[in-house]
Amino acid sequence: MMDVIIREIGRKVNELTREFYETIIPPVDMYEEGGELIVIADLAGFNKDKINVRITSQNDLIINAERELQYIGTKYTVQRPLRIHKVIHLPVKVRKDSQITAKYENGVLTIRIPIEGAVSVKVE
Repeated sequence: MMDVIIREIGRKVNELTREFYETIIPPVDMYEEGGELIVIADLAGFNKDKINVRITSQNDLIINAERELQYIGTKYTVQRPLRIHKVIHLPVKVRKDSQITAKYENGVLTIRIPIEGAVSVKVE
């Protein structure tokens, strides 16, 4: 009986840990470069075809990703996130009808977002 209780407590803690990480992950860096906002998100272990990126009319960047984990055997612990839902309010206005690009390479998602009103000035 005690083994069942301990196993269930452990299972619940693992679920809570995974759910916690699903809300704070991925870590994101943002910076401006050449009239674009560059957003870099760590999404290691996700397949490119399971990543969805969009920008809302309220200027929110939304990153969604899902993965399935394959296990051999019956005893395992899952702490890595299975789903990501990250909403980031962008600190700049996005150009309407702009060419936003996203590249996923080696577990890192890089999004390039043109900034409304940004003008590049050539320095001579």
